[in-house]
Amino acid sequence: MNQAILTLLAISLLLTLVLEIGFFLLVGKRDKKDLLLVVLVNVLTNPVVVLLYWLTGGNVLILILLEVFAVVTEGYYYRKYGQSFRRPYLFSFGANMFSYWLGVLIQMFL
Repeated sequence: MNQAILTLLAISLLLTLVLEIGFFLLVGKRDKKDLLLVVLVNVLTNPVVVLLYWLTGGNVLILILLEVFAVVTEGYYYRKYGQSFRRPYLFSFGANMFSYWLGVLIQMFL
């Protein structure tokens, strides 16, 4: 794998972690185990989504499918292992939309 894609993966993961931790705190979550879970599920899903999106040439339909995969996968782990997620899939959807759209805005200004 070349340096450019590794850099892209690292930046995307870092930005996603910052934004989704921010969302976690913004919605009033404070449980440390759940915060760790947010980090772990994003380490699991973000590189897969970004790499597959990049490898498929940036197709919008693929992006939607990959985001659905991320929401469902993260929601599953929030439901199974989370301490304070009353609506884990809704939290997952909200966190992913928050980080996706803020990421789009950030890219517009860079």
